[in-house]
Amino acid sequence: MTISEAQQTVDRWINTIGIRYYGELTNMAILTEEVGEVARLMSRLYGEQSFKTEAAAATAHEDLADEMADVLFVLICLANQTGVDLTTAMEKNLAKKTLRDAERHQKNEKLK
Repeated sequence: MTISEAQQTVDRWINTIGIRYYGELTNMAILTEEVGEVARLMSRLYGEQSFKTEAAAATAHEDLADEMADVLFVLICLANQTGVDLTTAMEKNLAKKTLRDAERHQKNEKLK
């Protein structure tokens, strides 16, 4: 699925199953909540925090994928609501980073 297809698919889902988009500020709050859920899992999978139960640890990677998909879904909702074409935005962003960081990372001793 391309980014454009994802935007169209989410829009169809919202307008049929979801009935309508939540307001932009509500979606921003939901996005923040979902990012927090990704952070919680990352801190347990890759950081120093531990899981409360072995059952939670057993499904953590699947849960992480699901939470990342939740973040992407809400981000796509916000893009749709605000008229942002994420394909174009991503292309422009990568071009900006490529120009700005053409030599920066090559010279970064911390990355070697």
